[in-house]
Amino acid sequence: MDLGESGALHAVSSAVLAVNRHLSVREVLQVIVRAAAELIDAPYAALGIPDEDGAFAEFVTEGIPPERERAIGPMPRQHGMLAVMLKDGEVHRHGDIRKEPGFWGWPAAHPVMKGFLGVPIRDGDTTLGILFVASEEGVGFSDRAEELLTLFAAHAAIALSNARLHEANRELSVVEERNRLARELHDAVSQKLFSLRLLARAGLSGNPVGALTQVEQLAGEALGELRTAIYALTDLPGDGLADRLRKHCEVLDHVYPAAVTFTAEGAPDDDQAVYRIAQEALHNALRHAEAHNVSVTLTDRLLEIRDDGRGFSDAGSGLGLASMRERARLAGGELSVRSGGEGTIVRLELP
Repeated sequence: MDLGESGALHAVSSAVLAVNRHLSVREVLQVIVRAAAELIDAPYAALGIPDEDGAFAEFVTEGIPPERERAIGPMPRQHGMLAVMLKDGEVHRHGDIRKEPGFWGWPAAHPVMKGFLGVPIRDGDTTLGILFVASEEGVGFSDRAEELLTLFAAHAAIALSNARLHEANRELSVVEERNRLARELHDAVSQKLFSLRLLARAGLSGNPVGALTQVEQLAGEALGELRTAIYALTDLPGDGLADRLRKHCEVLDHVYPAAVTFTAEGAPDDDQAVYRIAQEALHNALRHAEAHNVSVTLTDRLLEIRDDGRGFSDAGSGLGLASMRERARLAGGELSVRSGGEGTIVRLELP
């Protein structure tokens, strides 16, 4: 099971890069396990994440078919060699794990494993998880395999920590988005409803026909604002960028008189910044430019929003452009805005 020096370095590099492309904790766990099995050339691998009670909160495997995994039953809790590793946080390598004092046996459907190599995934003094590989052979794993898996576990700790931070940031972004929507509802819908009350009162003593016309218009606008806000509450971070933008454009197409179309051929990795820029550009086109047609095009390297509205004279200030440019800068992209009498084109080019 030894690997050559160059092949080993390539395997570690590929595995770490694969891990860091995934952002959710569950995805990271699965990629770590698969990469560990490939790195050591082992038929089986698993990764357990401890909970606050010293058992496993999550347990991900590689090499065991799904139907057999279901037959094995619930994830291990606080017994066997995995429990020993959770407690001592040490590297364990055995030629035949069944002969070890800490071995408790397996469920009936569990495959027979002899060779065992387990290493902790640590962040300082904290054990983030237990990573192990196993084989059906009783030969065991080499010193080189232990060295490689230990090295990979150190890199996996960084990826796992980043994934947890990313999920925490996503939760914070949900809270921020709800607060933004609350402010938007107050600023837009509440003001229109207040205007409706004033018009209704004025219509009773003045020009009821004219007042009713304005009431109808304002009520339609308020309904549109409310629908958009309600949709946004169900569109908080979670879906892929292309799906979120497609649904958002569909709602806007129904709410506003303008025709809003969307086409996509792929999507960039940094979806949050791109999505917010698209939202702001659509807001400008539909609420300020009085556009009749708005098109959104998305690829893995480009976001483009075109409208045939009246445009605006200064493409470098106002209308949320400052925040759009800042989001583009943080995403490592370049934002360009071209506006005139024939409409506006907002382009975000990503590296």
